Amino acid sequence: QVQLVESGGGLVQAGGSLRLSCRVSGSIFSIQTMGWYRQAPGKQRELVAFITSGGTTNYAYSVKGRFTISRDNAKNTVYLQMNSLKPEDTAIYYCNVVGSDFDSWGQGTQVTVSS
Repeated sequence: QVQLVESGGGLVQAGGSLRLSCRVSGSIFSIQTMGWYRQAPGKQRELVAFITSGGTTNYAYSVKGRFTISRDNAKNTVYLQMNSLKPEDTAIYYCNVVGSDFDSWGQGTQVTVSS
């Protein structure tokens, strides 16, 4: 069984920064893609960013240049550095990790950006 534990959400003023972390534990054979999604009230869940096992990254247009995704393979952890936050970034952020034999989601962490 694979568990994902997220941390780092909170309340921040517009223009501020937050760093999200997601640690993977359990019966892991190999981790492939690690990513972050978000869901704002009344909206569908959307991809924010992902990073492959080879280090290739991809970002939603709305966060390009402001957010940076990274991973520490030794710690089975993925990070999302969020800078220049905007009120429209307010959402629950979910970690998603795909491996050779699993596709797991974190419980979500709330990010609130005040104007």
